[in-house]
Amino acid sequence: MSRFSVKLPLVTDRLRIRPFDGERDLLAFHAYRSLPEVCRYAPIEPATRAQISSRLEGDTYTRSELREDGDAWMLAVEETATGEMIGDVILFWRSTAHEQCEVGWTINPAAQGRGYATEAARALAGAAFEHMPVHRLSAVIDERNEASVKVARRLGMRQEARRVDCEWLKGQWVTLTEWAVLEHEWAMLREEHQVAR
Repeated sequence: MSRFSVKLPLVTDRLRIRPFDGERDLLAFHAYRSLPEVCRYAPIEPATRAQISSRLEGDTYTRSELREDGDAWMLAVEETATGEMIGDVILFWRSTAHEQCEVGWTINPAAQGRGYATEAARALAGAAFEHMPVHRLSAVIDERNEASVKVARRLGMRQEARRVDCEWLKGQWVTLTEWAVLEHEWAMLREEHQVAR
């Protein structure tokens, strides 16, 4: 069985992306995951404190590596200046045979509008491409979620598909868009960012 992981924490100019710390993160995690607007475009409902506590004990939040197709790895996003947890990012291992992962991001509305989602997702994507056998990294986004579409574009992803009315979510059909970037494309983007600095 293959085992894939990246060295944590991931540190950016303003953020620290790290494993969840159960009780320490419970209140901050619940503060935004209990909000209807945070769950609006996701296949989840606002969570109670007890549900959040239970989730923080599950594999997705405690694992240190991805081992097989379908595994997911969720990490806390902490603002370095304040030490506060302001969101989370997730990496799904979709296919070992085809070297494909999917990335996702969620930021507390109180911290949105500052580029944190892009910064955190870029750090996780970069680590995945650098330390894991990833050929293609994707993101699946409800097309109504304009903020996340902007993040995907900032990451250098291109829209590859638009699946019209493909899922029944919260009483209505929703259209999902799929975005992706390939390993060699990411390498070129990384060089461009370094030159821009």
